[in-house]
Amino acid sequence: MTRLFASDMHLDQSRPDITAQFLQLLDGPARDAQSLYLLGDLFEVWLGDDEPGELGEQLIAALASLSATGVSLFVMQGNRDFLMDERFCERAGASLLVDPTIVTIGSERVLVTHGDALCTGDAAYQRLRSLVRDPQVRREFLALPIDRRRELAEQARAGSRAHLAEADEYITDVSQDAVERAMRTAGVTKLVHGHTHRPAVHRFQCDQLDCTRIVLGDWHHQGSVLRWDGQGFELMALPRT
Repeated sequence: MTRLFASDMHLDQSRPDITAQFLQLLDGPARDAQSLYLLGDLFEVWLGDDEPGELGEQLIAALASLSATGVSLFVMQGNRDFLMDERFCERAGASLLVDPTIVTIGSERVLVTHGDALCTGDAAYQRLRSLVRDPQVRREFLALPIDRRRELAEQARAGSRAHLAEADEYITDVSQDAVERAMRTAGVTKLVHGHTHRPAVHRFQCDQLDCTRIVLGDWHHQGSVLRWDGQGFELMALPRT
């Protein structure tokens, strides 16, 4: 049976073209799959499950419709939508995945992760990542009025854009040492992640084993889906018409 993996849609009201293409996936090819894994940054920003907004409601309905056909849905938090939680998943008919998680595909054990935790060269980002995922910080943020949450989220987005503009490219990519450490700890030879917006299939040796790292692409200019079935895997670009 076919499993599909995607990440980094960054759905936002300002980009209806991305939303339309993603909805086409949910209403088309995804319905022929056994399962669909969304590995983070489904939304450009998520202010909390209590405030999904019009776009959030639209996606919840589309995912719930897909789930009702029998397709298993799995959602992982990304760095943009780390406040997405159980309430969203319950309404969408999805299961919330811990990051990272091992997925068994046939005889393969595959480690899946959003990917930002592997970017260990970016020390400033890793400090911020630890802060915003602190349970107390999350509770305090979600207790704020929605307008204040939106204001703080926009400030964070602006800060992120400035940081990325100044950072060297290698800093914002994953660290090979972090990749090998994660795979060694999990006891796997295959890893799937998103976050970096650098779709590719990387093959390398780790502890004298043949290993593969598959990077999902973002959806800013075209779609990106990993299709995995009994014949193997294929990382596919989906041109936007």
